[in-house]
Amino acid sequence: MSEGSGRLRIAFLGTRGVPARYGGFETAVEEVGSRLAARGHDVRVYCRTGGEAGRPEHLGMRLVHLPALRRKSLETLSHTALSVGHLLAAGRPDVAMVFNAANSPFLPALRALRVPVALHVDGLEWRRAKWAGAGRAYYLLAECLGVRWADALIADAEGIAEYYRAEFAAESNQIAYGAPIVAPGAGRLVEVGLLPGRYHLAVARFEPENHLHLVVEGYVRSGARLPLVVVGTAPYSDQYTATVHALADDRVRFLGGVWDQELLDQLYANCATYLHGHSVGGTNPSLLRAIGAGAPCLAYDVPFNRDVLAEAAEYFVTVPDVARALEAAETDPYATARRGIRSLERARRYDWEEVADAYETLATRLAVDGPVRVRPSGHRAGVAATWGVPSPQPVPAVQVAPVPAARVAATAPELVPAVLEPGVLAPAPRLRAPFPRAS
Repeated sequence: MSEGSGRLRIAFLGTRGVPARYGGFETAVEEVGSRLAARGHDVRVYCRTGGEAGRPEHLGMRLVHLPALRRKSLETLSHTALSVGHLLAAGRPDVAMVFNAANSPFLPALRALRVPVALHVDGLEWRRAKWAGAGRAYYLLAECLGVRWADALIADAEGIAEYYRAEFAAESNQIAYGAPIVAPGAGRLVEVGLLPGRYHLAVARFEPENHLHLVVEGYVRSGARLPLVVVGTAPYSDQYTATVHALADDRVRFLGGVWDQELLDQLYANCATYLHGHSVGGTNPSLLRAIGAGAPCLAYDVPFNRDVLAEAAEYFVTVPDVARALEAAETDPYATARRGIRSLERARRYDWEEVADAYETLATRLAVDGPVRVRPSGHRAGVAATWGVPSPQPVPAVQVAPVPAARVAATAPELVPAVLEPGVLAPAPRLRAPFPRAS
């Protein structure tokens, strides 16, 4: 810390870097790091090469681009290893913010130079299908090491904080992500052939624990009249991606990755419903963006999603749940619109300025106090195997029963204005006359 100035040298590492184009970690680094830089702190972000490799700065943050091995099991670890090596050679920061519990083995190298470390542990990564076997064992070990070696843990949801409390007797700094309030423009939808309020939306990486297979199969087996639009891709998930595509019928539209933030925001802001199947992470940025856009939400029923949505959503666990929820949303658009209003009310609880305040307070405390001398042991209490978060639902066989032609036919009822509650007008683009019931 610069003497007398309060200016901190803060390094962010363990993510893909910024500009944010991938997931929650990158979004958090961009939103928090840019605000800390605007407040006068020296913010350094380690980025993986590719895309805009060589760009020296982004929103006031200094960028360091380093390569990574493009293999699922080694990409994160190889890049973090190089990042730690560069950090140690380039000059000691006041604080290191390390993202992903998988990077815990690198913490002793930072501590050897007396660099205080905050570790953002993310969700229960060992539950992800892609980390079966050795990958799962590694993540379970990495959690233990992170608890033992980090000077502070960061959890973005109460469910994650409670897990570390119960399993390790370790306290966390609970800092959720922010929910940007999205302007409801619709001018870009024509580029992808959509109309405001005339489609259902799912945005997720193609991974089993995000339950896109459940969402797509539930939609196909429903009497929904509006198309389902699916946004997202994933590296290393070709087989699962093929399974999800095979479950779809011609009402399902796969847009792939949408990296244009304005277009993505308009997709959120104008959907009839947003279906959120994530089950093992903490506070998910895609869900926060959806509620910030006022999207009526249908969410997989796990504590993390209920923490964010409470009574503002309908919840599902099975294929029939999804089918019923979609049919109900189209049959009663007024109730659906009320959920969108409640979503926006929930979004105001998640403010990026307050998130940046919390990171700044934590960084200042670590910089002043230095590395913690006494930390939890990292020994497990044994609750992980029975922790109360549902495991991902099995991926179904790809054969799907034919859907009667009458259920596939779409209709286009006219927009109608309506008052949902005394004195409260619903946004017109969200309101539709009741959809005809499926035959």
